[in-house]
Amino acid sequence: MIRIEISERTFHFKQPAGTSRGVYTKRHSYFLTVTDDTCPGIKGFGECATLPDLSCDATPEYETILRQLCKTVETLGKIPYDILRPYPSILFGLETAFAQLEAHGSTTLFDTPFGRGEEGIRINGLVWMGSFDEMYQRIETKLQQGFHCVKLKIGAIDFNKELELIRHIRESFSKKQIELRVDANGAFTPNNAQQRLEALAKYDIHSIEQPIKQHQWKAMARLCAISPLPIALDEELIGVNVKSMKADLLDIIQPQYIILKPSLHGGMYGTEEWLQLTEERGIGSWITSALESNVGLNAIAHFCAKVYGSHITTPQGLGTGQLFTDNITMPLEIKGDELWAIK
Repeated sequence: MIRIEISERTFHFKQPAGTSRGVYTKRHSYFLTVTDDTCPGIKGFGECATLPDLSCDATPEYETILRQLCKTVETLGKIPYDILRPYPSILFGLETAFAQLEAHGSTTLFDTPFGRGEEGIRINGLVWMGSFDEMYQRIETKLQQGFHCVKLKIGAIDFNKELELIRHIRESFSKKQIELRVDANGAFTPNNAQQRLEALAKYDIHSIEQPIKQHQWKAMARLCAISPLPIALDEELIGVNVKSMKADLLDIIQPQYIILKPSLHGGMYGTEEWLQLTEERGIGSWITSALESNVGLNAIAHFCAKVYGSHITTPQGLGTGQLFTDNITMPLEIKGDELWAIK
């Protein structure tokens, strides 16, 4: 018989995490402890956490829904994927816990070269929004740490200031030395996006995430068709939980990339659906965390290694393990610009 215990915890950011939607100073997570009477002494842990004003399952009734769904899982003895489609963060937490049960309690959720400690996963260095001086200092720190791909959050300060910052970077480092990704979090408008994309394209930007707000499929499709730099969808995927609707989105917008966050985009199950559809259409992708604690980050890293296989060359967004002052310790370590599982 499956049994699930639920606990909760609040984490605190070392420094405010700024996006165009606002600033995060803390993160609240629910944790599931799953046991199976047929496997005494073995436990599986999973993290369920939403981002306010972003996750499709962020609701004041979240805890009530979580408890109800866990009761359903206990009754069925398995994860009912179709029932859980509207609740990706809950599905992800359950998938993580069940994967650990299947791994006999090991935090190495899947048997991969990464999981065995034989390979690292290349990751990007994340630079949060802030003042010009703050962002420049953060970039320098990432470069000193050995990162070769840096992701800049933009849209919080004056756009011309952000361009100046990017110009400074390019004056010092070529695109062969530093791959630059930018994330607008929907900060541009359909009217000014093309002009801003043209301005950014002068600086050898690898890609831009979500230039305009989601739910503007026609406007986003036009941008993807004429943009001088590749566009990656992120927030656009949130709430698109049915496979046929995922296919429609990709066929209409035709992005160059999509960025997958399991706790936002359908859990591991839904993420694999997205990956199947993008592979069929020749659309690129990478996986990132969504400000989870190290419990969620560990699961995403092992899942990433499972779905992409060995020798992952595209930098993934898995460098969030040092965000909190009070994180949970997990066997992960960043070496240069790679994330490694500690064995």
